[in-house]
Amino acid sequence: MKTCELQATGNLNGLVIVDRPYPDPGPGQIVVKVRAVSLNYRDLLVANGMYGRVALPLVPVSDGAGEVMVVGDGVTRWKTGDRVAATFFPDWIAGEMSAERTRSARGAGTTPGMLSEFVVVSEQSVVAIPSHLSFEEAATLPCAALTAWNALIEQGQVHAGQTVVLLGTGGVSLFGLQFARMHGARTIITSSSDDKLAKARKLGADETINYKTIPNWEEKVHELTGGRGADHVIEVGGAGTFAKSLRATRSGGNIALIGVLAGVAAELKVTDILMRGLRVQGIYVGSRDMFERMNRAISQHGLKPVIDLVFPFDQVHKAYEYLHSGQHFGKVVIQVG
Repeated sequence: MKTCELQATGNLNGLVIVDRPYPDPGPGQIVVKVRAVSLNYRDLLVANGMYGRVALPLVPVSDGAGEVMVVGDGVTRWKTGDRVAATFFPDWIAGEMSAERTRSARGAGTTPGMLSEFVVVSEQSVVAIPSHLSFEEAATLPCAALTAWNALIEQGQVHAGQTVVLLGTGGVSLFGLQFARMHGARTIITSSSDDKLAKARKLGADETINYKTIPNWEEKVHELTGGRGADHVIEVGGAGTFAKSLRATRSGGNIALIGVLAGVAAELKVTDILMRGLRVQGIYVGSRDMFERMNRAISQHGLKPVIDLVFPFDQVHKAYEYLHSGQHFGKVVIQVG
């Protein structure tokens, strides 16, 4: 079978497609024929050696979907032919986040990733795919969608009448836009591209802000909310945007700290948080239970993920390069099977 290995970090030349033996499942395991994977910014960090030390060679990419081909002894959750998507954390089934449960992060932690024609996984570490979604669409759910769901629904408890600010038009932000609208919230989305903002409006964004032409976008958020500020900010920028997100949020509001697209270190005035009673919540994807709750909502509302481009397996490098370019609106997917 064909498998993509990360054999060295530092640039994309370390990604090499190799031949590996077909896997056999052990007790409690299943073999999944992978049909599609989707890329996250984390995958770029791993390949470029900016995600910390990882054991090489590594099968990269956390997010993938496919069908069950073989079941091992004792498997009760699945049968051959079932359509499934992998969980980001194989060991985080339910309950609170813990170091033990997140150590198993797929594609960079202790668990191999999904960029392979076949993978063997625990029967506990996959979920059923909503019936209305293709494999390509389902492959976008494990990281980006669940992160947005956890931030807004599980932790943020967003509800009708609130205002949500979303930074950029990558996967997490667009899923956040869709989940916020699903719960009746007003949405404000930012981008440096008017073309992307126009697409966001077609997707249902109530307000858009071009942060290149309006660099003090946090002031625009206050203007759009009658001086009150946003109830929720989905903060994917990190150090480069965090101070502005603090100022864009109303007193007592919520900031979901998710990404580091604009850096990892910055000076911080803690009084901005203290005196205004802000809640800053770090979000690191979520559990299998959350994933299954999210999928029930996706099924009920017929939500369709936003996919920008789909690449064939033999164009892995081009897929990574396209994600790195920042041109994408939504998710970048690689067909595997």
